[in-house]
Amino acid sequence: MNAEKRHEIFARLQAALPEPTTELIWGSPFELLVSVLLSAQATDVSVNKATARLFPVANTPQGILDLGIDKLKEHIKTIGLYNTKAQNLMKTCRILVDEYNGEVPETRQALESLPGVGRKTASVILNTAFGQPTIAVDTHIFRVCNRTRIAPGKNVLEVEKKLLRHVPKAFRQDAHHWLILHGRYTCVARKPRCGSCVIEDLCEFPDKTEIS
Repeated sequence: MNAEKRHEIFARLQAALPEPTTELIWGSPFELLVSVLLSAQATDVSVNKATARLFPVANTPQGILDLGIDKLKEHIKTIGLYNTKAQNLMKTCRILVDEYNGEVPETRQALESLPGVGRKTASVILNTAFGQPTIAVDTHIFRVCNRTRIAPGKNVLEVEKKLLRHVPKAFRQDAHHWLILHGRYTCVARKPRCGSCVIEDLCEFPDKTEIS
């Protein structure tokens, strides 16, 4: 795939959705961090339902610590792996209070040092909360990039590096959101909805469907 085709792909995605954003509901960098931590192997809908119960009670690191792990688990028990997530969140809150004055750090190194925070989570926080042009690669983006050949790779890090190299600068800030939403609703896993895809004629996937 050449640069001209990639530019047209992102231009069309931008035209279809000029202001993309995460489907997680958050009001501060810490709330976003909590939501992303909880979203591993869970849907955004299920996370939003849990945080709608949690955030009115505790939406700061100190607030979570004051809540305690047992009550925290009660608020998030509808989410998969909630025991491990609760433990990681409590440890993260302690670090944020003790080392960062209760604030979410704005560097990748600091974010990735927090329990339960990997490269993908850090990229989401840096991009969505702090406006940095990072591109987090999840299963949806990995699938879209390999199917379309926008940025094919054998693993998520390889795909991420290619995206950062090939996505035109004008589109880099929002590329993560366009690709994840495209993978979530159009370029779906089992049978992609090629019949309603705005980039179908630019996509290099050989097994297109007529599904819309």
